[in-house]
Amino acid sequence: MKSDNHTADRQGARRPRRSFLKAAALSAAALCAAGTFSSAQAAKTQTWKVQSVWDAGTVGYSLFEEWAKSMEEKTGGELIIKPFPAKSVAADNNALFDAVRNGVLQGMNPFTLYWSGKIPASVFLSSYPAGPDQPHQWDTMFYAMGMLEKTREIYKKLGLFYVGPIHHDANIIHSKKPVNSLDDLKGMKIRLPGGMVAEVFQKFGVSTVSLPGSDIFPALEKGTIDAADYVGPAVNWELGFGQVTNNILFGPPGVMSIYQPVDLMDLTVNLRAWNNLSPRVQKIVEQEVRNYSQQHFLTIQKRNIEALEKFKESGSQISRLSQEDVEKFRQAALPVWFKWANKDKDARAIFDIHLKYMMNDLVGYLSPEDVKGLE
Repeated sequence: MKSDNHTADRQGARRPRRSFLKAAALSAAALCAAGTFSSAQAAKTQTWKVQSVWDAGTVGYSLFEEWAKSMEEKTGGELIIKPFPAKSVAADNNALFDAVRNGVLQGMNPFTLYWSGKIPASVFLSSYPAGPDQPHQWDTMFYAMGMLEKTREIYKKLGLFYVGPIHHDANIIHSKKPVNSLDDLKGMKIRLPGGMVAEVFQKFGVSTVSLPGSDIFPALEKGTIDAADYVGPAVNWELGFGQVTNNILFGPPGVMSIYQPVDLMDLTVNLRAWNNLSPRVQKIVEQEVRNYSQQHFLTIQKRNIEALEKFKESGSQISRLSQEDVEKFRQAALPVWFKWANKDKDARAIFDIHLKYMMNDLVGYLSPEDVKGLE
């Protein structure tokens, strides 16, 4: 009996020990699996550094920063976007372009027109003198007429992926003296973007200068330029233009600008960084850029209304060009359109989409007579 009890005791003692070892083994396996899962999740997470051309402290950058930081949650942690304001990583526009191509930055939020010297077709990826002047017209060309796909083909050759256009505003001119007609521009030194815009203004006797947004205020303050084009009232007020100018030039009633009425920004990323995203996250990013475009545009329009009142209260006078000026401007612009379209086959392909759209009777901006003799 004693022997039986002793055997039973030994067996009973062994059972808990075996159970403990089994449980420990299962726990270790679970921990191992958890560690593997965490590593897999970490490996999936992509972190992008994306620099905007908006200066810190402006409504444009605040909106971009908020959008960028929202992407981690929207992608379930698969994509983290770290936003940077103008000049914080890349010191100027050329450096910004190269930094994204080389992978120093994974993306940029620029004004598309900045790349006219590198990508001639980019003059037709944002509004140009006397071209399509309503935001929905650009959305139609990008998302319904194949312009987005063609743009991506062009950018892919440079190791970049063009995610999509971002609406922000029209561009307006702030000047030290009143400008009431195109004739008043003669002899003025004006900050303007390069490319087609500068060429058309030069036809009216303007000396053009290219400066980044952050350099405009000191140039106006010192008098090294007489006037400056930049974005709309909201951002321009924040940049202090009302302190160094007292005149603002618009187009005819209902038209803020005849030379850049729909000045588009975009989100462009390094092609390798884009390809590292899962198809699911790629679709989320594309849709969120479209959502952001609308939010960005509407928020800035609201701020424009408020800011324009501040400009007027501070003494700024509003001038408007006439419809006659618009016609003169378009006649000056037409041959410049075709000159840029003939820069290369990509520029021509994009311009063909524009031409088809503007000559359609639904739009009616151009007739065969308008472009007669231009090829």
